[in-house]
Amino acid sequence: MKKILLVEDDTSLRENIEELLDLSGFQVFSTPNGKMAHEIAKRETPDIVLCDIMMPEVDGYEVLEQFSSFDATRHIPFIFVSAKTERNDVRKGMDLGADDYLTKPFEEAELLNAIHTRLEKATQLESIFSKRNEQDKQHDIRSLNELKNFFDDHGQQFSFKKDETIYTMGEHSNMVYLILKGVAKCCGLDEEGKELITSVYSEDDFLGFTSLTENLPYREYAIAIEDVELAGISKTHVKSILEENQSVSLELLNVMAEDLAHIKKQLLQMAYSSVRKKTAQTLLLYSQTMNKGKEGPLRIARSDLAGVAGIATESLIRTLSDFKNEGLIAIENRNIRVLDKEALSQVH
Repeated sequence: MKKILLVEDDTSLRENIEELLDLSGFQVFSTPNGKMAHEIAKRETPDIVLCDIMMPEVDGYEVLEQFSSFDATRHIPFIFVSAKTERNDVRKGMDLGADDYLTKPFEEAELLNAIHTRLEKATQLESIFSKRNEQDKQHDIRSLNELKNFFDDHGQQFSFKKDETIYTMGEHSNMVYLILKGVAKCCGLDEEGKELITSVYSEDDFLGFTSLTENLPYREYAIAIEDVELAGISKTHVKSILEENQSVSLELLNVMAEDLAHIKKQLLQMAYSSVRKKTAQTLLLYSQTMNKGKEGPLRIARSDLAGVAGIATESLIRTLSDFKNEGLIAIENRNIRVLDKEALSQVH
């Protein structure tokens, strides 16, 4: 019999849910106080948690943070049940690591379906992360490509429209993302509040990497340049995979080292290169990142190009016009097509 921990301060609703779950064959432990939730979980080891958000003393967000902080409870599926329906509240809960979110009022079938779905997924994940001997562990995920396949197969799916914010500066980073489709940019702000694009990521790139050992906030924000689809895995699971598979850790380390070298090169370019060279190198960067080496137009805002190049938008537009006249690029409506990569690479 599966165990469910119900954390709900509304007495009537709590009793109704308890009765429904009991009739559905679950063993239910309930508390009206978020303060007691973690103690009950450590004692009873529930298979899933249903938790309200707005509660006195300890709210649902704090309850989830407590569960995420301990090995014994961090893998328990966690579903928020709340009347809060604002997008920011939903996003906050999911960013903290919640598995699902139900808004009141809900149908009985909706609740039971969410519970069964999460229990089934937890069973799948448990089979993946269950203890095995060292030889089996080494053959689970043996390469960076297999790690990406794991994200695609088992990650939580997210979708963002063009110009939507994926995560903001200061949010706590609890997940690592793989971009399944689309392009995203990461940005910071200078002392005057001007946006500076620090990097651009596209399909098959990881996004949102921070410390895997500390719950640090993001030091930049990420925005979808075009419609984006992501697969997210909690940092706890990613850390487990990397600890068990040294070869994957080394591959990932090499990728991150290359990214760091690229950022240093970009900073030097922004500091010392001419406007023409900055523009040319930025076009080549976007061509490589967005098109993955394929021929095709760049669908990118002039302001984003200027932000990466570190120049004023007006200067970039004038330089693009020069490149067009020189036959290095073609401008098709608002899109840009690189015609001569070799010549662009030689621009000074």
